[in-house]
Amino acid sequence: MKDILRGWKNPAILLSSIGFSSIGDFIYLVAINIIVYQLTGSAAAVAGLWIVGPLTNIVTKFWTGSFIDYRSKRKVMIVTYIVRAVFICLIPLAPNIAVIYVILVILSVAKAFFHPSSMTYIAILVSKEKRKQFNSIQSFTSSGAFIIGPAIGGSLILLTSVETTLWLNALFFLFSAILLFFLPGEENINKDKIPTLTFSQVVQDFSMVKKFMSQNKYVSLTYLGFIIVMLFTFAMDAQEVVFTQQIIGLSEMEYSLLISITGIGSVIGAMLLSIFSKLFSLRYMIVIGIVMMTIGYVIYAFSWSFLSIVVGFVILGFFNVFLNAGITTFYQNNVPVEIMGRVTSIYQLIQSAAQVIFILVVGFAADLISLRLTIITMALVMLFLSIIFSFSVLKPNKAFYYREDYKGKD
Repeated sequence: MKDILRGWKNPAILLSSIGFSSIGDFIYLVAINIIVYQLTGSAAAVAGLWIVGPLTNIVTKFWTGSFIDYRSKRKVMIVTYIVRAVFICLIPLAPNIAVIYVILVILSVAKAFFHPSSMTYIAILVSKEKRKQFNSIQSFTSSGAFIIGPAIGGSLILLTSVETTLWLNALFFLFSAILLFFLPGEENINKDKIPTLTFSQVVQDFSMVKKFMSQNKYVSLTYLGFIIVMLFTFAMDAQEVVFTQQIIGLSEMEYSLLISITGIGSVIGAMLLSIFSKLFSLRYMIVIGIVMMTIGYVIYAFSWSFLSIVVGFVILGFFNVFLNAGITTFYQNNVPVEIMGRVTSIYQLIQSAAQVIFILVVGFAADLISLRLTIITMALVMLFLSIIFSFSVLKPNKAFYYREDYKGKD
């Protein structure tokens, strides 16, 4: 038992660090929406918050991987936490909305560095036999943050002010940074061999990623397939408020309750998965997750009442954690840590560009035909794609990519 606890000491610290930052993300999300709306009174200005992240990713992801892979991932994570804490503190002091948007871009850049760094550092710090359970527990902490974060944010705003809430919010990121100081670097970084970040270096790294993708077609196409399916969820989520209130006829209170119930479904699913993850093979975690999550979206698309939409949301929330934990473990097990930062950045670049295009296309389609028909079409196409994706995952000759018997193997 002592050996087990000792083996989980560092992963537990890392989970705590990521968990606190996730809570901070959701507190920030509540506060920034309110402060932008108070300053502008414009729904378009608030909607612009959702575009800043993907647009920043498109600009930064070309070179973030080239920076990350040659440096300590732990240190990069610490710096991004500190940058986010400092600039969140500056938001209440901003004189106008233009300065706030500049700060938001800086925060988005910091986050663009964080995700590839954390994905790679997890693969370095957590052994292969622990990764599935680690990612399951991380899904639990993320789902918990989805409920706890907005609740803390709303309570702080009521008890103090939006400005004070943002200053207190910064403490979550500082605490996350402090926790990382207790973790080992786990990397042998030779500073003399770190290449200068130039255009030619970025082009060279792009070629390396392209070579990896061509030599590992199954891994690349599987993860791209996952990204394509998730594009449909992102596009449907972007229309969620309009669909539930204008098409289904839910009140604002019913919509808020719906989001809370979905969060609870995610937390329960993640909690059960973190406890019983060893009972599920990696392949079945992914297949069950993607098919059942898609069925949840289909129920949502055909919903006619609060009860029916709750059923759809609980199902998609519950099984979404299965898919995310499974696909993350698959990815970390099959992409070498030496190039994982660059590969992750390129995938996120593709995803962000596709998200912007997809949201515009869906918005145009909803105006051209109807939102109900658009959502139903997307849900059915998503179901069809998820079934094809599942057959690809379950191919007997691809079992090697989902192996879990790591003892004695590299």
